[in-house]
Amino acid sequence: MAGTPVGPIGWFRKPAPIPDGVFQERVVLVSRGLVRDPHDDRRQCSYGIALGPFRDRARCAGSAITLSFRVNDLLTVEGVTKRFKRRCVLERASFSVRPGEVLGVIGPNGAGKTTLLECLAGLMPANAGEVRFRGRPLAASDRTQALFYLPDAIVPWAEQRVNWVISFFARLYPRAEFNAASLMAPLKLDELLESRISSLSKGERKRLLLALGLLTSQPLLLLDEPFDGLDLRQARDVMTLLRESAAAGRALMLSIHQLLDAGRVCDRLVLLSAGKVVGEGNLSELQAQAHLPEGGVEEIFLALT
Repeated sequence: MAGTPVGPIGWFRKPAPIPDGVFQERVVLVSRGLVRDPHDDRRQCSYGIALGPFRDRARCAGSAITLSFRVNDLLTVEGVTKRFKRRCVLERASFSVRPGEVLGVIGPNGAGKTTLLECLAGLMPANAGEVRFRGRPLAASDRTQALFYLPDAIVPWAEQRVNWVISFFARLYPRAEFNAASLMAPLKLDELLESRISSLSKGERKRLLLALGLLTSQPLLLLDEPFDGLDLRQARDVMTLLRESAAAGRALMLSIHQLLDAGRVCDRLVLLSAGKVVGEGNLSELQAQAHLPEGGVEEIFLALT
């Protein structure tokens, strides 16, 4: 059995570097129904809990279990389900978010995009499923450490002035990759600094909210309809900022109903229809799934739904 043993029960980590996007295998020996946490050999959990997230990819032989998982996922969503009484709004949604990518969740109005983001942010309890951050289960109460969620069409601190809320966020997140001054020109906020937030138009408020999201420092930023209310030039400028944020290593997850916008800014897409994930991947992967080698995002979505 090749590898370097870690901990008294024996998690094995392969010493060779793992290529991006492949599955790494680890072998664990079960002792009295307990296995070690793969990230901290001082912690133990039951056999069933350890195996649960990897059940479909586990091979068992006596007391040894081989687990395989994607090593470059920042956030892994497994089987998230949300029901409102008898209506199922999300049905076993599963996908992953990788560091430094812009992931678009696309679908028509009513597909479950906002509900999905609220479940991931911990604002709405899911009926089933699991969220893992860097391979470890992420409780709803801990989500704010890993991600920042920016809802659509909110009006925070309505009677405060724009410069106050920007300064507040800059002090709250001093280690953010963007500073407030660098966002003024591209988001055209310098002319709004003395305005009260309640007086802003829809597009002005959207630009302010995007600035607040970019001023945060969590590894993952969730944005609900980031281009809604923006004109063509403003949307292009925002796309540039989002690409710069991803290039610096931050992951961004955007819910978008305009397929053209999604195709312009996203590295990969999650296609959501009637609460179900019907496709995930980059354009070429989605073309293969839809059997449309020359298809665009719109044609692929229609083919898969």
